[in-house]
Amino acid sequence: MDLLDLLERTLPGLGYEFVDMERSNHGKLLRVFIDKTDGISVDDCALVSNHLSHLFEVEGIDYDRLEVSSPGLDRPLRKLSDFQRFEGERASVRMNMALDGQRNFVGILRGADTKTVKMEIGGTLVSLEMADIRKARLIPEI
Repeated sequence: MDLLDLLERTLPGLGYEFVDMERSNHGKLLRVFIDKTDGISVDDCALVSNHLSHLFEVEGIDYDRLEVSSPGLDRPLRKLSDFQRFEGERASVRMNMALDGQRNFVGILRGADTKTVKMEIGGTLVSLEMADIRKARLIPEI
């Protein structure tokens, strides 16, 4: 089973949203980012870490170190539901392909569907192709 699929199927059953995953150090360090509506505590991270450690052993997932944490204030936006949930928030989006000579966009999320993300940038509504988004993150208001 694919690791992303495994995480997306397992974490909701524990009451958590799978936000993102990173592998580094030649795949030996595995970072899993989780969330839930009332936020993530250290106890949540420990519970999920223990559960995933046992699951990965059973599934034969190769790693040396597992880190489980919240996505932070600048959480990544990966799925359609992320863009919809955070409508009205400031975000930065990096595109694979330039749109009118520009790849980086910063603005307010104004809606999303399966094909496009709408952002208000300087009072203008811009439509970005969902399939061309390389990376997107919330911009925390501090």
